[in-house]
Amino acid sequence: MGAGHDHGTRALHAGARHRAPLWWAAALLTGSMLLEAVAAALTGSLALLSDAGHMFTDVLAIAMTLAAITAAGRAGSGSGSGRTFGLYRLEVLAALANAALLTLVAVFVLVQAARRFTDPPAVPAGWMLAVAVGGLLANVGAFALLHSGAKESIGVRGAYVEVLGDLFGSAGVIVAAAIIWLTGWAYADPIVAVAVALMILPRTVALGRDAVRILVQAAPGHLDVDAVRDRLVAVPGVADVHALHVWTLTSGMEVASAHLELDPGAELGAVLSTAREALHDEFAIEHATLQVEPAGAGHCTPTGW
Repeated sequence: MGAGHDHGTRALHAGARHRAPLWWAAALLTGSMLLEAVAAALTGSLALLSDAGHMFTDVLAIAMTLAAITAAGRAGSGSGSGRTFGLYRLEVLAALANAALLTLVAVFVLVQAARRFTDPPAVPAGWMLAVAVGGLLANVGAFALLHSGAKESIGVRGAYVEVLGDLFGSAGVIVAAAIIWLTGWAYADPIVAVAVALMILPRTVALGRDAVRILVQAAPGHLDVDAVRDRLVAVPGVADVHALHVWTLTSGMEVASAHLELDPGAELGAVLSTAREALHDEFAIEHATLQVEPAGAGHCTPTGW
């Protein structure tokens, strides 16, 4: 039978350690989003509308990430016998959905800006500036809250990327408001809206690409699969390794499966224990399913262990 490494506490993936910052960031951004949405409706500013839209996706991103973390935590605790590893994918799906939503917001802003270039409306710069400063402060606060979690969790990273883009967006709105206030040049509003939309799209594409890479079970970019195979072959008692697969289940949880051909007389328990420890300690692979078979068996039906 297969042998798996106990993924214990680390199986509750990296995002679970960042619930509190996510909640605080969501509260902060929700208040700022509502303020900017009302201000955009009253002033007619496309730049403010763009920023409010980005904030909406920020809040939605955080909400989806929190839901995914909670569901994955329940899976990791063993609740729900019909759902095991599947719930861990929810965090990755949330990141992919966030990327798609933010892309739609950027496209909407670009379309609206193109229409406004023919006849930009007058925008009250004073109100626009005041609200944009408030939005910038909210984004700085959320950015600080999510910074450490973005290094560990793709779900938190999804929210972090959106907050980062919106931080630049708020700064852009401030610039546009200052230009309109000082010069009366109304084109600053749609120009800044376009700049913000174009600035966030590359980050969104990168986030979506990483999420898809996990969903299609591609080998993690930071792991050398050949090095993993060589390390397993180096385990005392292992003659050869084949059918090796390494992929990411969710943030901070790399998994692997492999067939190990054993030398005659090799002690099965010692080989499996050494192999699992090597994968965990040297490659941070949390769960390894290793199947053993006699040397020379090749791809024949293995003997179970």
